[in-house]
Amino acid sequence: MPSLNFMTGEDPLSLDRIRSVLIRLEDTIIFSLIERAQFAHNPRIYQRGAFKELVDLGFEGSWLEWFLKETESFHGALSSIHLEFVLTSGLATTTFSESSKIHQVSCFLELAASSILTKKSPLSTSSPDEYPFTTDLPSPVLQPLNFPSILHPNKVNANASIFSFYTNAIVPRITRRATLALSAKKRANGITGSEEFEDDGNYGSAATLDVEVLQSISKRVHYGKFVSESKFQANPGAFIPHIQTRNREALEALITKPEVEQRLLRRLDKKATTYAQDIAADGEAPAYNGLSPGKGVNASSKIDVDGVVDLYESYIIPLTKEVEVDYLLNRLEGLSQEEIDKLAQLTSS
Repeated sequence: MPSLNFMTGEDPLSLDRIRSVLIRLEDTIIFSLIERAQFAHNPRIYQRGAFKELVDLGFEGSWLEWFLKETESFHGALSSIHLEFVLTSGLATTTFSESSKIHQVSCFLELAASSILTKKSPLSTSSPDEYPFTTDLPSPVLQPLNFPSILHPNKVNANASIFSFYTNAIVPRITRRATLALSAKKRANGITGSEEFEDDGNYGSAATLDVEVLQSISKRVHYGKFVSESKFQANPGAFIPHIQTRNREALEALITKPEVEQRLLRRLDKKATTYAQDIAADGEAPAYNGLSPGKGVNASSKIDVDGVVDLYESYIIPLTKEVEVDYLLNRLEGLSQEEIDKLAQLTSS
Protein backbone atom coordinates (compact mmCIF):
# COMPACT_ATOMS: atom_id res chain seq x y z
CA MET A 1 0.00 0.00 0.00
CA PRO A 2 1.41 3.46 -0.87
CA SER A 3 2.91 5.39 2.02
CA LEU A 4 5.53 7.94 2.89
CA ASN A 5 8.86 6.80 4.30
CA PHE A 6 9.02 8.89 7.44
CA MET A 7 12.59 7.86 8.25
CA THR A 8 14.37 9.40 5.26
CA GLY A 9 14.62 12.92 6.66
CA GLU A 10 12.62 14.35 3.77
CA ASP A 11 9.85 16.78 4.60
CA PRO A 12 6.78 14.62 5.35
CA LEU A 13 4.56 17.70 5.08
CA SER A 14 5.60 18.56 1.55
CA LEU A 15 2.34 18.89 -0.37
CA ASP A 16 4.04 17.41 -3.43
CA ARG A 17 5.03 14.28 -1.49
CA ILE A 18 1.56 14.00 0.05
CA ARG A 19 -0.05 14.43 -3.36
CA SER A 20 2.14 11.65 -4.76
CA VAL A 21 0.90 9.22 -2.10
CA LEU A 22 -2.73 10.20 -2.62
CA ILE A 23 -2.48 9.64 -6.37
CA ARG A 24 -0.90 6.22 -5.86
CA LEU A 25 -3.63 5.36 -3.37
CA GLU A 26 -6.16 6.02 -6.14
CA ASP A 27 -4.65 3.13 -8.07
CA THR A 28 -4.66 0.87 -5.01
CA ILE A 29 -8.31 1.62 -4.24
CA ILE A 30 -9.48 1.17 -7.84
CA PHE A 31 -7.67 -2.15 -8.32
CA SER A 32 -8.93 -3.47 -4.97
CA LEU A 33 -12.49 -2.48 -5.89
CA ILE A 34 -12.14 -4.25 -9.24
CA GLU A 35 -11.09 -7.43 -7.44
CA ARG A 36 -13.93 -7.15 -4.91
CA ALA A 37 -16.44 -6.62 -7.73
CA GLN A 38 -15.84 -10.12 -9.08
CA PHE A 39 -17.60 -11.60 -6.04
CA ALA A 40 -21.26 -11.25 -5.11
CA HIS A 41 -22.45 -8.94 -2.37
CA ASN A 42 -22.47 -11.65 0.32
CA PRO A 43 -24.35 -9.49 2.84
CA ARG A 44 -24.12 -12.20 5.47
CA ILE A 45 -20.50 -11.29 6.18
CA TYR A 46 -21.59 -7.82 7.33
CA GLN A 47 -24.33 -9.00 9.67
CA ARG A 48 -23.46 -9.33 13.34
CA GLY A 49 -24.13 -12.73 14.82
CA ALA A 50 -24.75 -14.31 11.41
CA PHE A 51 -22.08 -16.98 11.88
CA LYS A 52 -22.78 -19.46 14.65
CA GLU A 53 -19.15 -20.57 14.40
CA LEU A 54 -18.00 -17.11 15.50
CA VAL A 55 -20.62 -16.88 18.23
CA ASP A 56 -19.33 -20.20 19.57
CA LEU A 57 -15.87 -18.62 19.70
CA GLY A 58 -17.29 -15.81 21.85
CA PHE A 59 -17.38 -13.20 19.07
CA GLU A 60 -20.71 -11.41 18.56
CA GLY A 61 -19.72 -9.12 15.69
CA SER A 62 -19.85 -9.65 11.95
CA TRP A 63 -17.59 -11.87 9.88
CA LEU A 64 -15.80 -8.78 8.48
CA GLU A 65 -15.37 -7.28 11.94
CA TRP A 66 -13.84 -10.54 13.14
CA PHE A 67 -11.64 -10.70 10.06
CA LEU A 68 -10.41 -7.14 10.67
CA LYS A 69 -9.80 -7.82 14.35
CA GLU A 70 -7.77 -10.98 13.75
CA THR A 71 -5.84 -9.46 10.86
CA GLU A 72 -4.97 -6.25 12.67
CA SER A 73 -4.09 -8.13 15.87
CA PHE A 74 -1.61 -10.23 13.93
CA HIS A 75 -0.33 -7.17 12.13
CA GLY A 76 0.00 -5.31 15.42
CA ALA A 77 1.92 -8.13 17.07
CA LEU A 78 4.32 -8.52 14.17
CA SER A 79 4.55 -4.87 13.24
CA SER A 80 7.59 -5.46 11.04
CA ILE A 81 5.51 -7.71 8.76
CA HIS A 82 3.24 -5.81 6.42
CA LEU A 83 -0.44 -6.65 6.34
CA GLU A 84 0.02 -8.07 2.86
CA PHE A 85 1.67 -11.13 4.47
CA VAL A 86 -1.56 -11.98 6.23
CA LEU A 87 -3.66 -11.30 3.18
CA THR A 88 -1.59 -13.46 0.83
CA SER A 89 -0.46 -16.21 3.18
CA GLY A 90 -3.11 -18.62 1.91
CA LEU A 91 -5.20 -18.45 5.04
CA ALA A 92 -7.16 -15.31 4.42
CA THR A 93 -7.79 -16.15 0.79
CA THR A 94 -9.60 -19.37 1.63
CA THR A 95 -13.37 -19.43 1.43
CA PHE A 96 -14.30 -20.09 5.03
CA SER A 97 -17.67 -21.75 5.17
CA GLU A 98 -16.93 -24.58 7.55
CA SER A 99 -16.54 -24.33 11.31
CA SER A 100 -13.21 -26.17 11.23
CA LYS A 101 -11.70 -23.63 8.84
CA ILE A 102 -12.86 -20.69 10.93
CA HIS A 103 -11.44 -22.32 14.03
CA GLN A 104 -8.18 -23.09 12.24
CA VAL A 105 -7.60 -19.49 11.21
CA SER A 106 -8.71 -18.15 14.59
CA CYS A 107 -6.32 -20.46 16.42
CA PHE A 108 -3.45 -19.62 14.05
CA LEU A 109 -3.80 -15.89 14.49
CA GLU A 110 -4.35 -16.19 18.21
CA LEU A 111 -1.29 -18.41 18.59
CA ALA A 112 0.85 -16.08 16.49
CA ALA A 113 0.01 -13.22 18.81
CA SER A 114 -0.36 -14.86 22.22
CA SER A 115 2.79 -16.97 21.99
CA ILE A 116 4.94 -13.86 21.82
CA LEU A 117 2.98 -11.45 23.96
CA THR A 118 2.15 -11.14 27.59
CA LYS A 119 0.23 -7.88 27.53
CA LYS A 120 -1.97 -5.76 25.31
CA SER A 121 -1.79 -2.03 24.66
CA PRO A 122 -3.09 0.46 22.10
CA LEU A 123 -1.12 0.49 18.87
CA SER A 124 0.51 3.88 19.52
CA THR A 125 3.83 3.12 17.87
CA SER A 126 2.54 2.49 14.36
CA SER A 127 3.34 4.65 11.38
CA PRO A 128 1.76 8.12 11.60
CA ASP A 129 -0.41 7.36 8.58
CA GLU A 130 -1.90 4.07 9.85
CA TYR A 131 -5.19 3.91 11.74
CA PRO A 132 -6.45 0.46 12.78
CA PHE A 133 -10.17 -0.29 12.76
CA THR A 134 -9.98 -2.31 15.96
CA THR A 135 -8.78 -1.41 19.45
CA ASP A 136 -6.87 -3.31 22.12
CA LEU A 137 -4.22 -4.43 19.66
CA PRO A 138 -1.10 -6.27 20.85
CA SER A 139 2.22 -4.61 21.49
CA PRO A 140 4.77 -5.07 18.69
CA VAL A 141 7.44 -7.73 19.05
CA LEU A 142 10.28 -5.60 17.71
CA GLN A 143 11.42 -2.35 19.25
CA PRO A 144 9.14 0.32 17.78
CA LEU A 145 10.61 2.80 15.36
CA ASN A 146 11.01 6.30 16.69
CA PHE A 147 8.90 8.08 14.14
CA PRO A 148 9.44 11.84 13.90
CA SER A 149 6.83 14.08 15.48
CA ILE A 150 4.79 15.27 12.52
CA LEU A 151 1.19 15.77 13.51
CA HIS A 152 -0.21 17.59 16.52
CA PRO A 153 -1.53 15.10 19.11
CA ASN A 154 -5.16 14.27 18.28
CA LYS A 155 -7.78 11.56 18.48
CA VAL A 156 -9.49 12.15 15.16
CA ASN A 157 -10.43 8.79 13.65
CA ALA A 158 -12.99 8.37 10.88
CA ASN A 159 -12.79 4.59 10.55
CA ALA A 160 -16.25 3.94 11.96
CA SER A 161 -17.76 6.13 9.25
CA ILE A 162 -15.55 4.55 6.58
CA PHE A 163 -16.64 1.06 7.61
CA SER A 164 -20.30 2.11 7.57
CA PHE A 165 -20.43 3.79 4.17
CA TYR A 166 -18.28 1.11 2.55
CA THR A 167 -20.36 -1.84 3.72
CA ASN A 168 -23.75 -0.15 3.34
CA ALA A 169 -23.34 1.87 0.15
CA ILE A 170 -20.24 0.90 -1.80
CA VAL A 171 -20.20 -2.90 -1.64
CA PRO A 172 -23.79 -3.37 -2.90
CA ARG A 173 -23.10 -1.07 -5.84
CA ILE A 174 -19.77 -2.44 -7.04
CA THR A 175 -20.91 -6.06 -6.68
CA ARG A 176 -24.23 -5.58 -8.47
CA ARG A 177 -23.05 -7.14 -11.72
CA ALA A 178 -21.61 -10.23 -10.02
CA THR A 179 -24.74 -10.54 -7.91
CA LEU A 180 -27.02 -10.42 -10.95
CA ALA A 181 -24.87 -12.96 -12.79
CA LEU A 182 -25.05 -15.25 -9.77
CA SER A 183 -28.83 -15.01 -9.59
CA ALA A 184 -29.16 -15.83 -13.30
CA LYS A 185 -26.99 -18.89 -12.86
CA LYS A 186 -28.99 -20.04 -9.84
CA ARG A 187 -32.28 -19.62 -11.68
CA ALA A 188 -30.89 -21.74 -14.52
CA ASN A 189 -30.29 -24.45 -11.92
CA GLY A 190 -33.80 -24.19 -10.54
CA ILE A 191 -32.99 -21.99 -7.52
CA THR A 192 -35.46 -19.13 -7.26
CA GLY A 193 -36.72 -16.60 -4.77
CA SER A 194 -34.62 -15.24 -1.92
CA GLU A 195 -32.08 -18.04 -2.34
CA GLU A 196 -31.05 -16.87 -5.80
CA PHE A 197 -29.58 -13.51 -4.83
CA GLU A 198 -26.40 -12.07 -3.39
CA ASP A 199 -24.58 -14.97 -1.72
CA ASP A 200 -21.87 -16.96 -3.51
CA GLY A 201 -20.22 -18.31 -0.34
CA ASN A 202 -16.84 -16.67 -0.99
CA TYR A 203 -16.71 -15.18 2.49
CA GLY A 204 -12.94 -15.39 2.98
CA SER A 205 -12.06 -13.94 -0.41
CA ALA A 206 -14.62 -11.16 -0.12
CA ALA A 207 -13.46 -10.20 3.38
CA THR A 208 -9.80 -10.24 2.31
CA LEU A 209 -10.55 -7.71 -0.39
CA ASP A 210 -12.81 -5.70 1.90
CA VAL A 211 -9.90 -5.32 4.31
CA GLU A 212 -7.65 -4.09 1.51
CA VAL A 213 -10.19 -1.51 0.38
CA LEU A 214 -11.04 -0.36 3.90
CA GLN A 215 -7.42 0.17 4.90
CA SER A 216 -6.63 1.98 1.66
CA ILE A 217 -9.60 4.30 2.08
CA SER A 218 -8.68 4.86 5.72
CA LYS A 219 -5.14 5.86 4.82
CA ARG A 220 -6.41 8.15 2.08
CA VAL A 221 -8.94 9.89 4.35
CA HIS A 222 -6.56 10.32 7.28
CA TYR A 223 -3.88 11.81 5.06
CA GLY A 224 -6.09 14.85 5.32
CA LYS A 225 -4.37 15.49 8.65
CA PHE A 226 -1.05 15.89 6.86
CA VAL A 227 -2.62 18.32 4.41
CA SER A 228 -4.10 20.36 7.27
CA GLU A 229 -0.84 20.42 9.22
CA SER A 230 1.12 21.45 6.13
CA LYS A 231 -1.25 24.30 5.34
CA PHE A 232 -1.46 25.36 8.98
CA GLN A 233 2.31 25.59 9.31
CA ALA A 234 2.51 27.59 6.09
CA ASN A 235 0.08 30.22 7.35
CA PRO A 236 -1.00 29.75 10.99
CA GLY A 237 -2.23 33.31 11.29
CA ALA A 238 -4.98 32.60 8.77
CA PHE A 239 -6.26 29.57 10.67
CA ILE A 240 -6.01 30.50 14.34
CA PRO A 241 -8.91 33.02 14.49
CA HIS A 242 -11.27 30.46 12.94
CA ILE A 243 -10.00 27.68 15.20
CA GLN A 244 -10.66 29.84 18.23
CA THR A 245 -14.20 30.66 17.10
CA ARG A 246 -14.81 27.04 16.01
CA ASN A 247 -15.76 28.22 12.52
CA ARG A 248 -15.85 25.01 10.51
CA GLU A 249 -17.02 26.67 7.30
CA ALA A 250 -14.14 29.16 7.27
CA LEU A 251 -11.58 26.45 8.00
CA GLU A 252 -12.97 24.26 5.23
CA ALA A 253 -12.73 27.19 2.82
CA LEU A 254 -9.04 27.61 3.68
CA ILE A 255 -8.18 24.01 2.81
CA THR A 256 -10.53 23.43 -0.14
CA LYS A 257 -9.66 23.97 -3.78
CA PRO A 258 -12.66 23.08 -5.94
CA GLU A 259 -10.57 23.02 -9.13
CA VAL A 260 -8.26 20.40 -7.59
CA GLU A 261 -11.25 18.25 -6.62
CA GLN A 262 -12.62 18.42 -10.17
CA ARG A 263 -9.26 17.40 -11.63
CA LEU A 264 -9.15 14.49 -9.19
CA LEU A 265 -12.60 13.27 -10.25
CA ARG A 266 -11.72 13.51 -13.94
CA ARG A 267 -8.49 11.60 -13.30
CA LEU A 268 -10.39 8.91 -11.39
CA ASP A 269 -12.88 8.55 -14.21
CA LYS A 270 -10.08 8.03 -16.74
CA LYS A 271 -8.19 5.62 -14.50
CA ALA A 272 -11.23 3.52 -13.62
CA THR A 273 -12.35 3.40 -17.26
CA THR A 274 -8.88 2.26 -18.32
CA TYR A 275 -8.26 -0.24 -15.53
CA ALA A 276 -11.71 -1.78 -15.96
CA GLN A 277 -10.89 -2.88 -19.51
CA ASP A 278 -9.37 -6.15 -20.61
CA ILE A 279 -6.38 -5.17 -22.72
CA ALA A 280 -5.88 -7.32 -25.81
CA ALA A 281 -2.68 -9.21 -26.57
CA ASP A 282 -1.54 -6.45 -28.91
CA GLY A 283 -1.79 -3.92 -26.10
CA GLU A 284 -4.94 -2.30 -27.44
CA ALA A 285 -8.27 -2.11 -25.67
CA PRO A 286 -10.93 -4.10 -27.56
CA ALA A 287 -13.45 -2.19 -29.63
CA TYR A 288 -17.19 -2.69 -29.22
CA ASN A 289 -19.48 -2.07 -32.17
CA GLY A 290 -16.67 -0.17 -33.85
CA LEU A 291 -16.23 2.13 -30.85
CA SER A 292 -13.42 2.40 -28.38
CA PRO A 293 -14.61 1.16 -25.00
CA GLY A 294 -15.64 3.76 -22.53
CA LYS A 295 -18.33 4.48 -20.01
CA GLY A 296 -21.57 2.91 -21.09
CA VAL A 297 -19.98 1.21 -24.12
CA ASN A 298 -18.04 -1.71 -22.72
CA ALA A 299 -20.66 -4.01 -21.29
CA SER A 300 -17.94 -6.30 -19.93
CA SER A 301 -16.24 -3.56 -17.93
CA LYS A 302 -14.91 -5.09 -14.74
CA ILE A 303 -16.38 -2.40 -12.49
CA ASP A 304 -18.99 0.35 -12.36
CA VAL A 305 -16.82 3.35 -13.25
CA ASP A 306 -19.44 5.84 -12.08
CA GLY A 307 -19.50 3.98 -8.77
CA VAL A 308 -15.78 4.53 -8.29
CA VAL A 309 -16.10 8.24 -9.01
CA ASP A 310 -19.11 8.46 -6.69
CA LEU A 311 -17.12 6.77 -3.93
CA TYR A 312 -14.71 9.69 -3.98
CA GLU A 313 -17.20 12.45 -4.72
CA SER A 314 -19.87 11.45 -2.20
CA TYR A 315 -17.82 9.77 0.53
CA ILE A 316 -14.04 10.02 0.49
CA ILE A 317 -13.69 13.72 -0.35
CA PRO A 318 -16.38 14.95 2.11
CA LEU A 319 -15.08 12.70 4.89
CA THR A 320 -11.50 13.83 4.26
CA LYS A 321 -12.64 17.43 4.68
CA GLU A 322 -14.28 16.53 7.97
CA VAL A 323 -11.04 14.94 9.17
CA GLU A 324 -9.04 17.97 8.05
CA VAL A 325 -11.33 20.39 9.86
CA ASP A 326 -11.60 18.24 13.00
CA TYR A 327 -7.81 18.06 13.12
CA LEU A 328 -7.52 21.84 12.81
CA LEU A 329 -10.09 22.40 15.55
CA ASN A 330 -7.78 20.44 17.87
CA ARG A 331 -4.60 22.07 16.60
CA LEU A 332 -4.22 24.55 19.47
CA GLU A 333 -4.89 22.11 22.29
CA GLY A 334 -2.00 21.91 24.75
CA LEU A 335 -0.45 25.18 23.59
CA SER A 336 0.01 28.11 25.95
CA GLN A 337 -1.55 31.44 25.11
CA GLU A 338 1.92 32.79 24.50
CA GLU A 339 2.63 30.07 21.97
CA ILE A 340 -0.69 30.68 20.25
CA ASP A 341 -0.05 34.44 20.08
CA LYS A 342 3.36 33.86 18.48
CA LEU A 343 1.86 31.52 15.91
CA ALA A 344 -0.93 33.99 15.17
CA GLN A 345 1.62 36.56 14.11
CA LEU A 346 2.97 34.26 11.42
CA THR A 347 1.26 34.79 8.11
CA SER A 348 2.30 33.92 4.59
CA SER A 349 3.33 36.79 2.37
